[in-house]
Amino acid sequence: MKRDVISILDLKDDIEEIINLGLEIKRKVKSGGSANGIGERFLGMIFEKSSTGTRISFEIAMRVLGGHAIFLNGKDLQFGKKESIEDVAKMLSGYVDAIVYRACDHNSVIELARHAKVPVINGLDNEEHPCQVLADFLTIKEKKERLGGINFAYIGEGNNSIAHSYLLGCAMVGMNILVISPKEHWPKDFYLQKAKDIAKGSRVEITDSMDALNKDIEVVATDSRMLMEWEEKGNFRGFAVDENVAKRVSPNAIFLHSTLDQHRAVNGAVESIMFDDAENRVWAQAALLRRVLLGGKSSSMWH
Repeated sequence: MKRDVISILDLKDDIEEIINLGLEIKRKVKSGGSANGIGERFLGMIFEKSSTGTRISFEIAMRVLGGHAIFLNGKDLQFGKKESIEDVAKMLSGYVDAIVYRACDHNSVIELARHAKVPVINGLDNEEHPCQVLADFLTIKEKKERLGGINFAYIGEGNNSIAHSYLLGCAMVGMNILVISPKEHWPKDFYLQKAKDIAKGSRVEITDSMDALNKDIEVVATDSRMLMEWEEKGNFRGFAVDENVAKRVSPNAIFLHSTLDQHRAVNGAVESIMFDDAENRVWAQAALLRRVLLGGKSSSMWH
């Protein structure tokens, strides 16, 4: 049975195995070796939203594995106009071995996966961003040597794709997650409740107060749109990730790539971690593609 990855929940049975595989692939390649290949396989990448990091990391990941990636502009495909999502799914299934879909609408990802005969991976939609979270977790494991018991803080817009996937992902691996967001931007109830339901003895907390930050917090993240200038507007005033946040959390805390995507607000050490995290998307993507293309565990819960 083909394996789709539409939600981070689709990795619930083997997420740490995939992360460990990504670290193993990274070690092999960095030491001059090569990753175990997947053969002459092709990845189709449909992007309705632009993204440098997601596109490049998947392209390089396929090259690392010995396969090939083909970029498809979502506008050129004209979903819902000249061609339906069903028709595109069936057509691409005859050309490629897997599809990455960066979509505007979560339902479009579900529909593509429903009709495709090959695995579909969610490269970001308006509900979740599982691939970014997988890469971030790989960085945390690499830097902190564990996932279980880590104290993780997400600051900013809670009702978006990255926050939703962080909530579910942290609960899956036993990390304690603290979401700090204005109340009107809290995560959807489904994601908050699902995280609490699957938490492995870990804490799932949400607040609208930055005073919840403390010295036990080891990892800080936000959405890449939470820029310094944006926090000056409206409800996000006071929710910037900056040097004041760095002073409140553990001195050994790491700040994930998307936190400082457009500004480097803390210090040089954090900046170096930022680029490590950006690179780790390649290794996380490679491990995910290998598992999806060569066989893995559960099929998608979203069908």
